[in-house]
Amino acid sequence: MSQIILASGSEIRKTLLANAGVPVTALPARIDEAAIKAALLAEDATPRDIADALAEFKARKISEKHWDAVVIGCDQVLEFQGQVLSKPASRDEAADQLRALRGKQHKLLSAVVIYAGREPLWRYVGQVRLLMRDISDAFLEGYLERNWPGIDDSVGGYKLEEEGARLFSRVEGDYFTVLGLPLLEVIGFLTQREEIEG
Repeated sequence: MSQIILASGSEIRKTLLANAGVPVTALPARIDEAAIKAALLAEDATPRDIADALAEFKARKISEKHWDAVVIGCDQVLEFQGQVLSKPASRDEAADQLRALRGKQHKLLSAVVIYAGREPLWRYVGQVRLLMRDISDAFLEGYLERNWPGIDDSVGGYKLEEEGARLFSRVEGDYFTVLGLPLLEVIGFLTQREEIEG
């Protein structure tokens, strides 16, 4: 069994793996996500391809120095009406995003690329559809008051595992994918490869 490295600073991803009994070391990859995303958007890349490419950049970066480890790169993209939304940079931006999303459906795409020996071994992009309730301005303001800045690191300005659950009337797809890691698929791959017991 190899060392397993999560090329991410996401506490929720690390916790999901640890709670599932996957021995993982978190080592965030330092890449210029904004520049990569801008270049891909300029080339008319799909949201799915953007999520996949960002996950691969992260896995490759860590794998270059830790070639003997199994490296898990992840990224999540929110697609709304054909556009890719980013993590809100301010409370006002979060409010604008949530106002745009309310009463409508959007998609979360959570990509995983796993590297070993400086080579990609496996990739997967999970997709979830979420329908946001038509929340009132008063609830939106109260929600931001209670949750900002804790939601500033989440794309879309909500965390479904917290009060963000109250924003939605329907979620179609895998819960772990909403949290940013298609956990069952990752565990399946690591088990098949005999990196973890199964």
